[in-house]
Amino acid sequence: MDIISSCSQVQQTCMQARHSGRTLALVPTMGFFHQGHLSLMRWAREYCDLLVVSLFVNPAQFGPGEDYQRYPRNLDGDINAAVEEGVDILFTPGQESLYPEDYATWVEVAGLSGKLCGRSRPEHFRGVATVVCKLFNLTCPHKAVFGQKDWQQLTVIRKMARDLNIPVEVVGRPIVREEDGLAMSSRNAYLDREQRKAAPRVYQGLLYARERFQSGLTDRSQLERELERYYQNNLPQGEIDYVEIVDCDTLDKPDTLNPGALAAVALKLGRARLIDNILLG
Repeated sequence: MDIISSCSQVQQTCMQARHSGRTLALVPTMGFFHQGHLSLMRWAREYCDLLVVSLFVNPAQFGPGEDYQRYPRNLDGDINAAVEEGVDILFTPGQESLYPEDYATWVEVAGLSGKLCGRSRPEHFRGVATVVCKLFNLTCPHKAVFGQKDWQQLTVIRKMARDLNIPVEVVGRPIVREEDGLAMSSRNAYLDREQRKAAPRVYQGLLYARERFQSGLTDRSQLERELERYYQNNLPQGEIDYVEIVDCDTLDKPDTLNPGALAAVALKLGRARLIDNILLG
């Protein structure tokens, strides 16, 4: 495995590989790999000749007072895991190479970015879209693979790639969960023992919402209220950021639900902000 930190070097390497007829896949990450990350790498490994994994804790997607400085990092562990998964290139750019002092250009996907997580994190998706657009330009992938836990992120990136005519297939892969249902996330490391015991109730609430929908409840507002009450009763130590049921493609909130509806939630549990989602149909 090659570890490359230079933007020009990774771009030249990937362009040469693409011009030679090799297929490239990119898995963008912020590191601190868990089985969710590794599942993306394993899937991508099956569909490409050259697997590139980027590892960059992107300051542009963290708001004031958020956890950029304390975001979990383990470069040595990530390198070992990437080698075991057959990664060809681990791209580890420095902040100054992606955002030089005079940096002034941003990518913003209007509409989608202001919903769900975007309401409490207003600049988050501008940072996500910008860094992913830069990664696409630098690594020239045929496929880019993302986890569905960050469903809004996946939707924003797909829209960006379509709107900017970026020749990449954006692939979403299923959420990987712990045995008790908790969606895997690097930020789960923030949970203390008691919080970790309670955290699976986030997913249990989503299962409850899907059961209610499949039993015939199609009024969105009522189902949102019931899911919110579920968390208030079963996860009282959690602070609800949002509980919403939206169209899985547009993230709009329909009055009447159909099988394409997505229940999406964000709750703060101690220092951890947990997001999760489930398709109701």
